[in-house]
Amino acid sequence: MTARSVDPGAGFHVARWMDRLGHIACDRPAAMRAVARLESKLVEERLAEIPIEAPVWIAGLARSGSTVLLELLDNHAATATQRYRDFPPVLTPFFWNRLLDLMPLNREAPAERAHRDRIMVTAESPEAFEEPVWMNFFPDLHDGIRSAVMDGTDRHAEFEAFLKNHMRKIMLVRGGRRYLAKANYNATRFAYLLAIFPDARFLLPIREPGAHVASLMKQQRLFCAGEADNPAARRHLARAGHFEFGLGRRPIHCGDHDATAEIRSLWAAGREAEGWALQWAALYGAVADQLDADPALRSALLVVRYEDFCAEPASTLGRILDHCGLDPMEDLLRMAKERLSAPSYYQTSFPPALAETICDSTDAVALRFGYEVGR
Repeated sequence: MTARSVDPGAGFHVARWMDRLGHIACDRPAAMRAVARLESKLVEERLAEIPIEAPVWIAGLARSGSTVLLELLDNHAATATQRYRDFPPVLTPFFWNRLLDLMPLNREAPAERAHRDRIMVTAESPEAFEEPVWMNFFPDLHDGIRSAVMDGTDRHAEFEAFLKNHMRKIMLVRGGRRYLAKANYNATRFAYLLAIFPDARFLLPIREPGAHVASLMKQQRLFCAGEADNPAARRHLARAGHFEFGLGRRPIHCGDHDATAEIRSLWAAGREAEGWALQWAALYGAVADQLDADPALRSALLVVRYEDFCAEPASTLGRILDHCGLDPMEDLLRMAKERLSAPSYYQTSFPPALAETICDSTDAVALRFGYEVGR
């Protein structure tokens, strides 16, 4: 979905063929798993030759700078990731991409994505499409009723084998040797992924909570308005595993039932800023607790503060590349300097009382990530 005009619904139109194909590819999980296994069988010799070496996952709360980080790393010669063109049949990337390569496609002009955040995309742009793989095996991940946290003691052999083959297929299709994914919900699964992939590299984008809450609120308003007259858009986002915004928004359950219930209650009452502040604190607080308790995870994860990225894009990207074990690329560092800047397209100030409430909810966690707190 992309935005091309000031009409709030303009970027949320989903073509009828896309909606129908999404129903076929995403609403029949068992059938799609079977097709994906057939795909794996047909290319198993090629997949067997592809090692999974230090996969890279970008995971944090939405609006933390994760998309810009994904786009920059996607330009590295070694990486391979999902693209807009991979959806809806995300589970069969080899079959689908071979089909697309045989079709005469019109040249596509970049368009600002539906978020209206200055990011221009085409079908070839990288996107977060790993979540449908998880949802196919764990259908209750986003119910908001039970904890979404998965730790190093969790095991699902069938899913893990499927995920590994899926990662190899992405590398096969894209030609890269390092799997890369933006998968924000994986912030609740770091320990589980590290148990499967001991050499994994994680990037945790984070943002000063006041500005982050303002950005999240802006997106929620935009997505609700856009989906109001486009019911197919809500189905599209749900199939893609995007429940962060819009009429189908769901809180991320980070292990605290009371906090999750309060977030849901605040949102239902129209107290958006307070609900988002609690969600920010719940997610990043849960990650901070894991980092304190797990030295291996501390070594595997790099915190990327959005403000640092905007202020010092080249040096911050250099640290990211070094952490991920990716060779430095001058073109990539130059691209970071050209692209990164603080946003100016929404208001970040709150009335004093509300600003104080946000601080009350987030200060303790923000301090753990090096942010200055206090009023």
